[in-house]
Amino acid sequence: MAREYLPLPSRHLKPKTTFARPTQYLPQRVTLDDPAVNVMTDLKQVVAITIDPEASIENANRVMIRRGVRLLLVVDVNNYLLGIITATDILGEKPMQFIQSHGGTRNEIRVRDIMTPHDQLEVLNMEDVRTAKVGHIVATLRHVGRQHAAVAEVDEHGNDVLRGLFSTSQISKQLGQPIHTTEIARSFAEVEAALA
Repeated sequence: MAREYLPLPSRHLKPKTTFARPTQYLPQRVTLDDPAVNVMTDLKQVVAITIDPEASIENANRVMIRRGVRLLLVVDVNNYLLGIITATDILGEKPMQFIQSHGGTRNEIRVRDIMTPHDQLEVLNMEDVRTAKVGHIVATLRHVGRQHAAVAEVDEHGNDVLRGLFSTSQISKQLGQPIHTTEIARSFAEVEAALA
């Protein structure tokens, strides 16, 4: 005997409707001796926030504010990682340095113009992160003078996959104390620009 299925009732959406997002539940408080994965944004559990390289830096800044992040992954139409852009990139000296060397106005600067390209990104290995402590990550961020660290793993085809991100602001919240790093120049051009 065939069972009869009745249609479900439907309704119109209410004003100010948003949408569900995957969330990763990190412990509210950690210590330096806790596992490093307790402070890592795991991109297998949280959708990465991305931007097109042709977007304006003002648009990138608005995306960061709206999403409550300080770093965006710059990707192409195939979702291949082209680089990253941070709030420090947008709000720091990079836009002025770009204008001085290339001309134009701030409104004309694109993400691609000031992002850190993927081939200049240094990443931590997920295998190392799995056995590391929060203190190791804090020491690493201080050593490299960065506010973010990316974590990669190798997939079954031997390709790198960006697996996670560490952020000094997230770690500071969870530790209950500020983490201070000093952004340092990474190339001769950056040193030269800082001295000019």
